[in-house]
Amino acid sequence: MKADKLYPESKIELNRFLARHYDRLLNFLSFGTYSKFIARAIADTGIEKENHILDLGCGTGRNAALMLGYLGPEGRIAGLDILPEMRKQFEQRFEKEPRVTFIRQRIDVPFDRGEKFDLVFMSFVLHGFPQAVRLIILENVNRHLKPGGRLVLLDYARFNLNQKSFIFRWVFKKFECVYARDFIEHDWKEILENHGLRVEEEKYYYKGNLRLLKARLVDISVSRPG
Repeated sequence: MKADKLYPESKIELNRFLARHYDRLLNFLSFGTYSKFIARAIADTGIEKENHILDLGCGTGRNAALMLGYLGPEGRIAGLDILPEMRKQFEQRFEKEPRVTFIRQRIDVPFDRGEKFDLVFMSFVLHGFPQAVRLIILENVNRHLKPGGRLVLLDYARFNLNQKSFIFRWVFKKFECVYARDFIEHDWKEILENHGLRVEEEKYYYKGNLRLLKARLVDISVSRPG
């Protein structure tokens, strides 16, 4: 039986087939460049050996596997996702790795795992939700960061879609959802600042269309609409 989608307009809620072949799909859509790109982005994250990392929307564990290479014996990664197909691939990937755990958890509702992390990582997750839900996710981020902990957000940059080439516009509209079109119009640096997350660095990829934002938690009492 096909499950109803919580967000009908979203494309991050994958069906079982796409979830099972997610990594190959990314490679295909990026013309084989995704592997080098994500390796570079993870390198730019600035992971420290002892970091405890929360990977929100961890998928198959592809990103976690790259992050693990920067961790020492005391480092830890907790991956959160909701899809059983993602869980299966994630747990198979880290079957013999005690530093990495999978937690089945929705990230779009308020939750508290009772643990604080040095770093919360999100890769191409936030754009797939309505704006009100994105702000709930940011509250979850704050709730799980240690004082002075960092959020690393890898997603689309801010740009005017109408000013892009015809090919870019076609691909974006074909493979992305309406929420993504909304996401690129928001000033995410300002939104993060309004939620007590001071942006310290940003890096751009794919001709400025993708961006990695690194922000530090400075005031967990701040939470204003974005």
